[in-house]
Amino acid sequence: MIGTRGTRAESDDRDLSALVEEFFRTTFATDNLLITEAVRRMLAAGGKRLRPRLTLLAAEANGADPREHLALAAYMELIHVGTLIHDDVVDRADTRRGVNATAIDYGNRVSVLAGDYLFAWIFKNVTANYPAPVPHILSSTLAAITDGEVLQLRALGDLDLPLSQYLEVVVKKTASLFSASAECGAIMAGAESSRVKALRDFGRHFGIAFQMLDDLLDVTADESEIGKPVGNDLRERKITIPLILALEDGSREVRGEIERYYRTGPEQGERPAELRRLSELILAAGGARKTREAIADYVERAKSALAPLGATPARLELAALADGLARDSVARTR
Repeated sequence: MIGTRGTRAESDDRDLSALVEEFFRTTFATDNLLITEAVRRMLAAGGKRLRPRLTLLAAEANGADPREHLALAAYMELIHVGTLIHDDVVDRADTRRGVNATAIDYGNRVSVLAGDYLFAWIFKNVTANYPAPVPHILSSTLAAITDGEVLQLRALGDLDLPLSQYLEVVVKKTASLFSASAECGAIMAGAESSRVKALRDFGRHFGIAFQMLDDLLDVTADESEIGKPVGNDLRERKITIPLILALEDGSREVRGEIERYYRTGPEQGERPAELRRLSELILAAGGARKTREAIADYVERAKSALAPLGATPARLELAALADGLARDSVARTR
C-alpha cells in the first residue's frame, strides 16, 4: 500500500479526489495490457470519484491518514468501472461520460471479458492485502450489484412496480457499493463498531439519494451534462422513481401515453421528440418535485447517520457531499 505517516492537513493540502487521480495515473496497472488500456481510458473520461472519496473520508473520520488507504479507495472505483463496462454491453449504450462506450471501441466480447478480468484482478489483490471482513464485504457487494441488475431487467416495462421493489433494486445495484466504500474505510481505520455502522448507513442512504438524482437527470438534463443520452431510461423501458411517482396520481392521459410507448419494443419509437414529450408528461405530473422530496429525505437520513462521528472535518465533508445531491435536485425542479 502507498502512504506515509502524518495527517493530510500536516503534509498535503490537495483534495482527496486529486490524490485518487494521481494514484490511478502513477500506480494502476493490471497484468493484461489491453484491459489496462481499456480501463485507463474509462478512468480518463472522468467521473466524480465519490466512492473512493467516501472510503478516504471514512478512514480520516476515524483518525487515519487517508493516503494510506488509496489502494482500497481505488478498488472501490474500479469495481464501479467494471460494472459500467458490463452495463454498456447490456444496455447497448454508445457513449459513457461523453466518450465512446468501451463496447464501441473494443467490441462486446472484449468488454465483457475486460469487466470479468477487472473484478478478478481486484479481488485477487483485496484477498491478498486486506483482513476479514473486507474481502467478504466486497464480494457480497458485487453479488448484490449483479442481483440488482437482474431485478432491474426483470422489472423492465412494469408500470405497476411498487416503490418498495424499486428501492430494493437501488439498494443492491447502487447503494451497496457506496455503503461498502464507507464501511471498509472505517474498518481499515480501526473504527469501533458503532462508527462502522454509522458510515455503512450513511453510504446506503447516500447511494439511494444518488440513484434517485441520476433518475431525475435522465428526464431533466441534456447529454452534455451527464455524458450519456438523455431519456435513456425511458428508451430502455426502465422503471425509475420520477416515473413511479408521476404515475401514482397522474391522469389517465399521462398513463395512457406512457403505456403506449412502453408497449413498443426498445428498438421502436426512439424519436427524440417523443422522449422529450414523455419527459414533459412525467415532470408535469409531479415526478420531478416528488423525486426532489424523496432525495431530500434520504439526504437527511444520511446526515443523521453520521451523529456517532462527532464534530470532525471529515464528517462535515461527508455531510456536504450529501447536501450536494439535494442541491442538484432542487436545481432540476424549479
